[in-house]
Amino acid sequence: MGVLRYSINVTIDGCVDHREGYVDAESHQHAEETIARADALLLGRVTYQMMEDAWRPPASDAMPDWAKPFGRTIDAAKKYVVSSTLHTVDWNAELVEGDLAEAVRALTATMDLYVGGVTLPTALAALDLIDEYEFVVHPRIAGHGPRLLDGLGSAIDLVATGRTDLRSGLVVNSYVPRSRT
Repeated sequence: MGVLRYSINVTIDGCVDHREGYVDAESHQHAEETIARADALLLGRVTYQMMEDAWRPPASDAMPDWAKPFGRTIDAAKKYVVSSTLHTVDWNAELVEGDLAEAVRALTATMDLYVGGVTLPTALAALDLIDEYEFVVHPRIAGHGPRLLDGLGSAIDLVATGRTDLRSGLVVNSYVPRSRT
């Protein structure tokens, strides 16, 4: 049985706008390692299109040398895309069709998945499908949203499983839902 891991960059005040975090070699290396641990990525339409625009060659060729290993890893990764508006995808991707919970359970029956983004993870958390949470906390107060898991219908109690301090001041906090301990 596989696991579904959610990893997201978040400011101290809960903002998950990807433009609000610090970008450096160490944080990119951490993100690359997180993605590489998964058998496939599970992405919503917005995250899929944003990542494709930035990291699919030749766009990724313009990135700094320290970011290129991340680019190669995400480019090569198998991707499953959840979307009600896209009818086709490429970039080593397949559309997820049918009931979201059933589709995700079928995928995690045979593989480990990584999910990032904002809207899709909130839906997955509400369905109690996320097995591990990783919050990469940036020492910044953004003062705006979108906010982490905003709109979640009920609380999810978590148990801390790890913490890693990065040289840049970012703190990687790992959790599992209390219901899984």
